[in-house]
Amino acid sequence: MTAAESVAPREERLDTLPAMIAAQDELIGLARRHLKVFDIDLSWGGWQTAARCDALARFLRDQRGARLSVIVRDTRWLEAHAARFITLVARYGHAMTVYRAGDAARSAMDPLLIADDVHFLHRPHIDRMRATLSIGDAERAAPLVQRFDEIWETGEPGLGGSVLGL
Repeated sequence: MTAAESVAPREERLDTLPAMIAAQDELIGLARRHLKVFDIDLSWGGWQTAARCDALARFLRDQRGARLSVIVRDTRWLEAHAARFITLVARYGHAMTVYRAGDAARSAMDPLLIADDVHFLHRPHIDRMRATLSIGDAERAAPLVQRFDEIWETGEPGLGGSVLGL
């Protein structure tokens, strides 16, 4: 049974940062194959916390063939404030890619987290405190998967495991 089959489909509107962070944690827990993340710089969602980095490490370690694909518009926040996350990149570089969005996607302002192309959290604009969480609906996720893929195609190397923060 896949993760998509083992949870009841649902959709929720979220309007607080704690609810969005909890939704990210839920999606990471549901992922079995691939997590896709697009964000401005990952500064708002707890990506530097020990709990989040432990959950990501567990996903990458425990799920055979797991992948984590991250694309951000700007890597400076990660380099300056996310040592735990950078340690993950160094340790799981074989399963994890961090890109910087290319010029064609620099105007994108809608953070996304997609798990296995079925579950997602989408924040329509970084400046608005609202998001949609969708669980177990691949059809609903398809346009956002396509959006992520389009942003990903613009990507250029962002972080490697040897970032020194200099």
